[in-house]
Amino acid sequence: MAAFCEEFTLCTLAGTEGSALPQGPLGLEPDRDRVLLTDRGRTVTLYEVSDKKPLGCWSVKQGQTITCPAVCNSETGEFVLVHDDKVLQIWKEDDTNLDKVFKATLSADVYRIHSVPNAEPLVLFRNGAVKTLDVLLASPQQEIKSVFSNEVIRWSEAFMEVEKPGVVFITEEDANCFIYVQHCNPYMLHKFKLDQGGESSTLLSFAAHLRNKTVTLLCLYSSGCVYKVLVPLLQSDSEEQHTLSRSLLTRLEESGAIFKYASIAILDKDHIAVTGCLDSPERNTKEWVSLWNTKFQTLQDSKELPLGSTGQCWCYGGRLFITHGKELKVILYKCETSSLAAALGKIKSTATPETKSLSVNWNMLQEDGLLCVQPDQSVPAKSESKRLLRSRRTTGTKTQLEPLTVEQLLLIIKNSSPNVIEEKLMNFLSNAQIPDFQICVGNIILALVNRCEAEPAFYPSNCLMQLAQMHGLSYSTCPGLMTVALEKTDVCLLQLCLQQFPDIPEAVTCACLRTFLSISDESLEEMNINIDSVAGYIDAAHNRKMENPSEVIQNGFSFELLEENSCDGQLTQKSHVMDRSKFCPVGPQKAILLNAILCSAYSETFLLPHLKDLSAEQVILFLQYLQFLYMKCSEQATTNLPGIFCPTINQIMDWMCLVLDAHFTVVVMLPEAKGLLSSLHKFVRAQVRFYSELNKIEGSLKELQRINNPKDVGLYSIEVLKLV
Repeated sequence: MAAFCEEFTLCTLAGTEGSALPQGPLGLEPDRDRVLLTDRGRTVTLYEVSDKKPLGCWSVKQGQTITCPAVCNSETGEFVLVHDDKVLQIWKEDDTNLDKVFKATLSADVYRIHSVPNAEPLVLFRNGAVKTLDVLLASPQQEIKSVFSNEVIRWSEAFMEVEKPGVVFITEEDANCFIYVQHCNPYMLHKFKLDQGGESSTLLSFAAHLRNKTVTLLCLYSSGCVYKVLVPLLQSDSEEQHTLSRSLLTRLEESGAIFKYASIAILDKDHIAVTGCLDSPERNTKEWVSLWNTKFQTLQDSKELPLGSTGQCWCYGGRLFITHGKELKVILYKCETSSLAAALGKIKSTATPETKSLSVNWNMLQEDGLLCVQPDQSVPAKSESKRLLRSRRTTGTKTQLEPLTVEQLLLIIKNSSPNVIEEKLMNFLSNAQIPDFQICVGNIILALVNRCEAEPAFYPSNCLMQLAQMHGLSYSTCPGLMTVALEKTDVCLLQLCLQQFPDIPEAVTCACLRTFLSISDESLEEMNINIDSVAGYIDAAHNRKMENPSEVIQNGFSFELLEENSCDGQLTQKSHVMDRSKFCPVGPQKAILLNAILCSAYSETFLLPHLKDLSAEQVILFLQYLQFLYMKCSEQATTNLPGIFCPTINQIMDWMCLVLDAHFTVVVMLPEAKGLLSSLHKFVRAQVRFYSELNKIEGSLKELQRINNPKDVGLYSIEVLKLV
């Protein structure tokens, strides 16, 4: 049995003007758990698939066009692409500007670069020649001898056979198809003609896999027929051209419908996926992705694509990548060992060949009226059952409960009270032999979140906190958890998620920031938030820092600062105004929550638009807190704050710059921000002067070291340098 599982959107595809659908990507190449997406314009983007986040994006110059999908060199970890057919560019992940990376102009047009595990990439030219990348880089302008003249390459793929890489590619000329097998070291070239058997339909797509030194090539035609061709990698040296016959593997449609466009991907030896647009005789078009069992020629699963598709699909690492509308979708799938019963859907799982009888263990009867059903257990006699129940009432805890299964716990979550769920959850978590523990915990959180959304009065805070503390979880494992916590203003759970989850979207991070800034310090004091990590630099009695009751203070901000007219104005006339910068503008509980925000991972590109949703009051308060942290860091010799989960000085400065970028006009025009900007300006200017003096001292020391050559002072000496 094979089926599609969950799916998610990896990214939005680049569109073109005047087109309802975007152009399909030029290519998608794997790099461990990451993929390189190359569009048909100027951009290459690296994505982390599991986290659904972009890790880097690079573009060629305006007017240049990428003509060959980017790949990763497994030997060096570098990325390689070709633009304008002949210009080769190589860069590293930390490079930001492709104008400054290595470039080489080749002497012939490149069709495709293929990445090979533990070997140099193979470069396939449009004239059929194949070179390894290191050979090309040794002499980029070397002559590339043509293998053919009038043929056009339709498809290519690289294989590794006994540590010897090779390329298989298909060409077309005058409705004839030819298959080439080429090795580089040592050089070998074999050419075959594909016998199409008088097929009148159009060849749409190819896919291949290597097994026992033979490439199994699958050819998808517009008629829906999938043919199999066996291509040997090793062949005699005779110059005679061989013709390879084909055999029908499966037929996808019998109703006379044809594929307008489609592509095929191999999932395993018995399953394929097909994506495309099917046009029926009644002029009804259907765009879909389907999963087929080729061994028994049965359709296993399918999904319609109502938003349209470009008919492209790729399969890497147990994931299927397809285009749907303006998005690139990732579909997970499962393929079990192929058997006739599974292919026909007659069994649910081939892993449980025998059926076990179910019986009720009445001794597990709980006060909430739930029954625990367990396999292979006989039903006790009525008198024995009564004896067991009486024994349990008298002996109390002598009878130990057996651990629950995930399925039993999910049933309990649907209709039990929070106290019962918490008790059952503790029983479940006490079992250390749970397979796929993180997946099970994710399913439990999902069930709790679904019930919270269906029943607004239901919110098992303790259960969610206990589950969120499990290591190995991520936002993508339980995406609705933080949304529910935001609705319930559960700041403790939000703080824990920010500290535990590595892949929180920037929109959710900013939503947490708005919630933390809007809630009052008095409300936070009533919550159970551990403030030990900020006790070293924040006074817990910060609300009593101003002893003058007649002076109005808003968020630690004094209106006396508003009366100054210049950043360079004298603020020392009122000493108590300057002293306020030493006090934290928020309480220790709120400081703990804001620190969790500052330490979370983010991408500046995606965070900046969401920061603009902060109100003016929230911006001022957040900047005041960042200023306070920055001054506290500067007071430390190591520029590090004491305690755990504390932001670094670099993180503080990054967030301050981001907030100022997002609200530059607001901060400049807002009268309440004048004192804050003045204080920041003076502090930064003092820091610049201080580091300037340090640079002067460093230069003097280096000059003295250069003038005074060290003498032979033996094994040990003490030297004193006096600067007058």
